[in-house]
Amino acid sequence: MPPTDRHVLLIGSAGGHLTQLLALQAWWSSYERSWVTFESRHAESLLAGERVSWAYQPTTRNIPNLLRNTRLAWRLLRRSRPDVVVSTGAGVALSFFVLAKLMRIPSVYIEVYDRIDSPTLTGRLCRPFASMFLVQWEEQRRFYPNSVVVGNLL
Repeated sequence: MPPTDRHVLLIGSAGGHLTQLLALQAWWSSYERSWVTFESRHAESLLAGERVSWAYQPTTRNIPNLLRNTRLAWRLLRRSRPDVVVSTGAGVALSFFVLAKLMRIPSVYIEVYDRIDSPTLTGRLCRPFASMFLVQWEEQRRFYPNSVVVGNLL
């Protein structure tokens, strides 16, 4: 059994990205953890009882929210100093991956399940900063050649 004093920071937009992170419960349930996602009734019910920080949305091409999320990432990473940052995207992940790299905090990006024919924008942006890049389909390796195939999470 893994040590429970390890802290995992899980980051995912509300909806499918969050659902894929929740599918990893067998792994993250034994660790101290905190979450970053967008505030919604659905996310609130799924993460009831968990430590959650609400990110700013929309993130796509929204410079003010990118700056707000960068401040949020700086504050959370500095304060909690997680052992690893894990994300399935989307846009909110970028600030966390850039700052985690600068702070030498390992990060793992998991490319989403439903993007087999093209890479996601967030995957392309986060890849240079990720310590490990995971894909769920062998076909996704053509976009991310040095990635690790983990199979589908759902």
